[in-house]
Amino acid sequence: MTATKLGGPEVQARPAVEEKPDKKGTMIKIPLLGITTAIAIWAAFPLVDNEAWIGLAVLIATTAGLLYLYLTPRHIPLKYLAPGTILLILFQVFPVLYTASTAFTNFGDGHRGSKQEAVTAIQTASVTQVPGSQQYALTVATTGDPATGPLVFLITDPVTRQVEAGDADGLKQIEAAVNSAGRVTAADGFTVLTVGQASVRSAEITALAVPTAGGAIRSSGLSRAYEGRAGRAYDEGCDCIRDTTTGRTWTADETVGAFVDGNGERLAQGWKVGVGFSNFTRVLSEPAIAGPFLRTLVWNLAFAIASTGGTFVLGLLLAMALHSPRVRGRTAYRVLLVLPYAMPSFAMLLVWRDMFNTDFGLINNLLGLDVDWFGGSASARLAVILVQLWLGYPYMFLVATGALQAIPRELAEASRIDGASAWGGFRRITLPLLMVALTPLLISSFAFNFNNFNAIYLTTEGAPFPADNPANGATDLLITYTYRIAFGGGGAQYGFAAAISIFIFLIVAVVSAASFRRTRHLEEVHA
Repeated sequence: MTATKLGGPEVQARPAVEEKPDKKGTMIKIPLLGITTAIAIWAAFPLVDNEAWIGLAVLIATTAGLLYLYLTPRHIPLKYLAPGTILLILFQVFPVLYTASTAFTNFGDGHRGSKQEAVTAIQTASVTQVPGSQQYALTVATTGDPATGPLVFLITDPVTRQVEAGDADGLKQIEAAVNSAGRVTAADGFTVLTVGQASVRSAEITALAVPTAGGAIRSSGLSRAYEGRAGRAYDEGCDCIRDTTTGRTWTADETVGAFVDGNGERLAQGWKVGVGFSNFTRVLSEPAIAGPFLRTLVWNLAFAIASTGGTFVLGLLLAMALHSPRVRGRTAYRVLLVLPYAMPSFAMLLVWRDMFNTDFGLINNLLGLDVDWFGGSASARLAVILVQLWLGYPYMFLVATGALQAIPRELAEASRIDGASAWGGFRRITLPLLMVALTPLLISSFAFNFNNFNAIYLTTEGAPFPADNPANGATDLLITYTYRIAFGGGGAQYGFAAAISIFIFLIVAVVSAASFRRTRHLEEVHA
C-alpha cells in the first residue's frame, strides 16, 4: 500500500481491482466459435474441389478475423457489429452481386458449364452402338438414396473381371464382389439397386452416359452395357466439333459460347461466357422484347400504385371510422376487419381465383353475371387489384389505427375551437401527421407490391396471353415475366432474367429513394 500527495493531504491509493473472467460467457463463446470453425472447414472442401481460391481466401480471412475478435478483450463495439454485418453480406450484398455478375453472362440452358463439359456432353450424346462394341455386365447402383441418389454404373470387364464405377465424370476402378454372371453384388460406398428400384428409374438409366476415351458407355437394359462410339468428335486443331459420318463441322465461337457451323446453326450444348451488356441491350432494343417489357413495366407501376394506394385509403377510412369513442363494439369490428390478414395469403389467392371462375365462380353466380374475368386484359387486371385490395387493407388498417392513437386528441379539439371543419382538421392536421409516420410503410408496401409474385402467379398466372407472345401476359408483373424467362418451358435464360432483375432493382431503388427524400421533407416541415 502506497500513499500519494496531490498538493494537499496524503491520499491512500486503492489497490487495483482484479477483473474476474466471465465463466458463463466463456462457456457459451467457446462452443459457438467451435461451431463456426467447423462450418468454415466444411465449406472449405467444395471451394478447394472447385478451385475457388478467392472464395477460400475470403473464408479463411473471415474465420480468422472472427476468432481473433471474440478471443481478445478488445474491440467491444465490433463484437456486436460483426454478426449483423456478416449476415448482411451473406443474405443481401452477395445475392445482389451474384445476380449482377450473372446478368453479364449467357448462363442458362445449354450454357451452364465449361467448354470442356460442353464437348463431353456433345460427344456422349452422339454415342451409338456399332458392330464390335465392347459389352459389359452392368449393375446399377447409387451413392445416396435408392429413389433419388445419383446413379452409378458398376461394370465388369468380361476378360479381366475388373470392376469399374462410372458416372458422368468418367470411370474409376473399385473393389467389389462379383457373382458368376459377372454382375456386382456388393461394393463399398455404393448401394446396389434392386430390379424394382432400377425399373422405376429406367429413364434416368437410359439417359446416363459414362464418357470414355473413344465414346461412352450406355446401358442396354438393366443388366448389360456397351461402349459405343461417338458420332461427333472434338478436333483440337480446328477447335471444332466434327461429325464422323457426314464430315459436317461446327467451329467454336467464344463470343456466344457455342459451336456454330457455316450457316450459323448452333449445337444445343454450349458453355458459359461473358456477353457484356448484350442482355441489357436486348431488353431495350429487340422489338420482340422491348415492347412487352415496357407494357409490363407500365402495368407493374399501375398495379403497385393501385394496390398500395387502394389499401391505404380503405384501411385509413376504416381506421378513422372506428377511431371515434362513440362507436360501440370497436374491438369486435377490428377483429373482423383483420381476418383477411390472419389467413395464409397463398390459400386466399387460390380461393379468389375460384371465386372469379366464369362458370361456377361465386362472384358471377351471386351477382348474376357472365363475365370471363381472366379472359380479357381489363377484367383480369381489375380482378387482381380487387383481390389485392381485400388482402392488403387489414395491414393498412392496423398501422393507421396505431398512428391515429398516437396523435393527441387535443389537436383535433383545438382545430374545432378555431373554427375548422372536420374535413379541414383532417386535411391540415391529422393527415400530415399520419403521413410522417406512415410514408416509410407505404414505401415498403409499394416495393412489396411491385414484386408481388404470389398475387399474379396464384390467380391468373399472368393470363390472358396474346396469341403472338405466350411468354408475356396482360397481368404479368416484371417479376413473373422474369420467372417465366428463367424457368419457362422454352428454356431457361438465367443471364437475361438476371438483367431484368437488375432493372427491377434500379426502378424500386429510385422510387424508394425519392419517396424517402419526400419523407424527410415532411419531417422537417412538421418538426
